Amino acid sequence: MNILRRTLLLSLPIGLIACSSQTPPAKPVATVKPVVKPVDKQKPPVKIALVLGGGAARGFAHVGVIKMLEANGIKPDLVVGTSAGSVVGALYASGYTGFELQKLAFELDEATISDWSLPNRGILKGQALQDFVNKAVKNQPLEKLKLPFGAVATNLTQSRAVLFQRGNTGLAVRASSSVPGVFQPVTIEGSDYVDGGVISQVPIRFAKKMGATFTIAIDVSGKPGTSEATSTKEVLLKSLSIMSKTLREEELKEADILITPKVGDIAPDDFESKNRAILEGEEAAVKLMPVIKKKIAALR
Repeated sequence: MNILRRTLLLSLPIGLIACSSQTPPAKPVATVKPVVKPVDKQKPPVKIALVLGGGAARGFAHVGVIKMLEANGIKPDLVVGTSAGSVVGALYASGYTGFELQKLAFELDEATISDWSLPNRGILKGQALQDFVNKAVKNQPLEKLKLPFGAVATNLTQSRAVLFQRGNTGLAVRASSSVPGVFQPVTIEGSDYVDGGVISQVPIRFAKKMGATFTIAIDVSGKPGTSEATSTKEVLLKSLSIMSKTLREEELKEADILITPKVGDIAPDDFESKNRAILEGEEAAVKLMPVIKKKIAALR
């Protein structure tokens, strides 16, 4: 009996040790689902277009707007212009800064671009304007300008608006600026061309065709006004403004930013008011600058 008890007592620690050394039962491992990160979709690059409308001498306001855009670090990727807007646009696209454009504007008077002729589908030839532009851009063709640029003109033969992006810069600007009855139509490859404002005075849609994703449009046309037209040229310019009013208003709705300098009371042939037009352009741009910056930032 004592032997049996002693044997049991001696075996007890061994059993306990054996039990304590057993591997604890495995616990189920919670299933971990892999975290799938959403694909980071990159926003398409912003392509800013500066769209310059027609308005004869009121077009000097474009210079003021360009100065303020530059001062705020806003640089367009392409430029499109009609009539006076094509003149300023071609010079800007060729590399002139806003201040250089202003200096050039002060040196420019109506006599520089006026080459009178006997009435023959127009009282001005337009060759002087063509030569002025080509000299200013150092005879570079459209496709060689520093910024992609398009000049809008109206093809009389085919009754449609045309965007010039290649070839003689001065000739394209001349075609775009040939106000019917004032300038003689420009013949290019068998077709007659007149002012682009007949169909597209502020060519926003053409800017989009060139790939613009954000358009800053400048409308310097002003309202036709109630003042008396005292010359044949004023009658023609005022008539064109009235005719294009409805078309212009429809296209302006498509602009992301619309800048309208207060130049409506400046006569289309009033070159003496160029300084005021530039200042009006500056003021109109400054007022909209916070909106412009906010909208561009939201796209980037």
